Amino acid sequence: MNPYLKSYRWSNIFAMLKNNKSVPLPTNQSATGKLVVITGATSGIGYHTAHLYASKGADLICINRNAEKSALLESEIKQQYGVSCVCHLADFSRLEDIKQIAGTLSTISRNIDVVIHNAGVYNTHRTITMDGIEEVFQINYLASFIITHALIKKLSSQNHARIIYVNSEGHRFALHGIHVNDLLWERHHYTGLKSYGSAKTAQLLSLFYFVKKFTDTGVTINAMHPGDVRTNIGENNGKLYRFFKHHIINPSAKPATLSAQALYYLGISEDLKTITGKFFNYTAIEEPAPHALDEVRAQELINHSLRLGGINEPQTTT
Repeated sequence: MNPYLKSYRWSNIFAMLKNNKSVPLPTNQSATGKLVVITGATSGIGYHTAHLYASKGADLICINRNAEKSALLESEIKQQYGVSCVCHLADFSRLEDIKQIAGTLSTISRNIDVVIHNAGVYNTHRTITMDGIEEVFQINYLASFIITHALIKKLSSQNHARIIYVNSEGHRFALHGIHVNDLLWERHHYTGLKSYGSAKTAQLLSLFYFVKKFTDTGVTINAMHPGDVRTNIGENNGKLYRFFKHHIINPSAKPATLSAQALYYLGISEDLKTITGKFFNYTAIEEPAPHALDEVRAQELINHSLRLGGINEPQTTT
């Protein structure tokens, strides 16, 4: 029996449906002088978010997988807005790349004002990386965990920063929560929705850990559903899924510029200066699904994450 079912509330579902039809709150505040880190910035949500922040005066560090697209993005940003845009290459399906970019970011002398974890993947078939980790979990969750952990000391010393996970209402599809003792999906049936929902649930569970780490530092960390918008995620899958995406999902999907507006508000608005540990649908606060609020499971996940990331930190027993 699902232990979380009794905690579900219809009001949360109705709130989600309502917020899915909303538009992000606006802000006229400038980003001039700020440094913003964005992962997965060469297409979709990340691309439009990079352009919006740059148009408002922010300098950018973008972490991407594709060298050619990164060079084009750098050129566009510099020519159109006259701000700095530096792209680093990293393939998040490789732990070595994740750790390398985490180290690079942690040693930057300039203050980082906003970190947006946007890179992600959706797989309809179970895929294991060369590191022996399920790919969706590694790219969508573990990469963001390792990078954020590496930035704890730097961001805390700044006394300000905002970290934003591009999360998803899709976390609600992981009805039984995250299987921390079966992260490879060897004993549970794998589907695209369940693995994606599980990885997004992991991000939400990690908020408990990072909120504590950043207590009294001026650093906030939140997650947001970017809306049902048109992106390239899932294009790596087979013909059947791509047909479904192009003909069923995309026709009713909204432009990714709405997601960018929400991410700008969450990263810049003074109204959110002290708000942390929350889940947003665009810019409206929602309560996540019950399995994403399980603090015992969250600590189990953190212990696994520290081990998988090769991070030397005492693990907590539950």
